[in-house]
Amino acid sequence: MNNDEKLKGIVREKYGSIARQSLVQNGSACCVKDTCCADEEYSVLTADYKFMEGYDPEADLKLGCGIPTRVAAIRKGDHLLDLGSGAGNDCFIARMLVGDQGKVTGLDFTDEMIGKAQKNLNKTGYKNMEFVKGDIENMPFSGNQYDVVISNCVLNLVPDKEKAFSEIYRVLKPGGHFCVSDIVLEGTLPGKLREVAELYAGCVSGAIQLNDYLEIIRKTGFSGVKIKNKIRTELPEKLMSAYLTPEELDDLKKSGTGIFSVTVLAEKM
Repeated sequence: MNNDEKLKGIVREKYGSIARQSLVQNGSACCVKDTCCADEEYSVLTADYKFMEGYDPEADLKLGCGIPTRVAAIRKGDHLLDLGSGAGNDCFIARMLVGDQGKVTGLDFTDEMIGKAQKNLNKTGYKNMEFVKGDIENMPFSGNQYDVVISNCVLNLVPDKEKAFSEIYRVLKPGGHFCVSDIVLEGTLPGKLREVAELYAGCVSGAIQLNDYLEIIRKTGFSGVKIKNKIRTELPEKLMSAYLTPEELDDLKKSGTGIFSVTVLAEKM
């Protein structure tokens, strides 16, 4: 088994475990390590959806790092695809935006997440939503069929990001666009601190430099690349102080180095 398949296996196992947990247990975001983020309750990444139309608490497993639907320019009648749809949180928000004339498809490669999303869907009676099992690097869809693709704190966990964005490009209609929220880095975190950050918020483990992330998108063929939102993920001072001297901590703050949640939009011309 190569490293990419090993990573996928780890992600599948951990997110399957999260799907089986209660909402109380899922108090921290993006946990894919053996230690689910920390002993203390602290969601460093999770965005607050509770006031959005269509929100279903049962579908919100606190795994996101943004709200891509808020800035994705979703229109009535759009056919929308959500990558790594989990229990369906973003899909139910998107369903309210596309309306009865649109369609929402969620893609996830974890059986437990698909099952949980389907259970949530069954409560609604919606006929224009579906959840499909599949791999983001090799989507089970024909090309040129979606108006909008969204994703929330998922693509950073995909081993081959170039392949993932290539697949997004393939399934989008000409003139369509994507809007994804993801975790990226700027600068180089001190080695030990990065290890701790990865334990604290597992999404960090697959994060790459922001400039590299944007370059992959452009190389894939997308145009009009825009950062719609960018928020620094603040690790607790107590956590950082355990691994850095006061001088190192001060230098880190001044350097601009850090972990960021970004929401990026780009078009397929």
